[in-house]
Amino acid sequence: MADLLDFEVLSFDCYGTLIDWETGIWAAFQPVLMENERDDISRTTLLEAFAEVESHMEQEHPGLPYNRILEKVHAGLCRHFGLSRTGEMDRAFGASLPHWPAFPDTAEALRLLKRRFRLVILSNVHREGFAASNRKLGVHFDAVLTAQDIGSYKPDPANFHHLLAHVHAAWDTAPERILHVAQSMFHDHVPAARAGLARIWIDRQGLSEGGSWGATAQVDKIPQPLATYPDLVSFAAAIIKA
Repeated sequence: MADLLDFEVLSFDCYGTLIDWETGIWAAFQPVLMENERDDISRTTLLEAFAEVESHMEQEHPGLPYNRILEKVHAGLCRHFGLSRTGEMDRAFGASLPHWPAFPDTAEALRLLKRRFRLVILSNVHREGFAASNRKLGVHFDAVLTAQDIGSYKPDPANFHHLLAHVHAAWDTAPERILHVAQSMFHDHVPAARAGLARIWIDRQGLSEGGSWGATAQVDKIPQPLATYPDLVSFAAAIIKA
């Protein structure tokens, strides 16, 4: 744990790590399920399909803001499951992100971590969307770097190069002083490892214990993180005790 205290900056993924996007996605998809009178599509099945469709849309449309990506994801999911839909339904799904809840431990954990570190967001989102989510997080971030700012979506390596460049320019912080904190192996851990970043795995899905991949695409090989915690508050508590 003494090694963790040598870091100066914590960079965070947001959705899946700080914000409970899976609950938000499932809730936002209910109108089309009810309209089509479909009760045969489970949350697990939907999230697995979301992971595939979302990653495809982000790769195909790197310049679109995330609310528009979500609109395309909704349309793609409806095609996948054979559901009838309208453009209005697509737009409602795209506008649902501000309603996605924060995990119950997030705000307190961030408050504790803010005592010792600069906090940075590196998120696959548009600026307006994160601003809405940030009101649930209860802390001021020292920098917010969105896909809209960068022009690409994680796991594109450009997002992590942007993070490294921004942190160096802002605070003259070397890469080895940055610790990336995230849930998703696909969006964060694999590309962050390739960028040379140390990483903490917030394993909210219990994947290390045989849990599901949820709304994130699977990877062939899980890179070893510096440490793994089941939630953010466990990580924060370990830091405070050090």
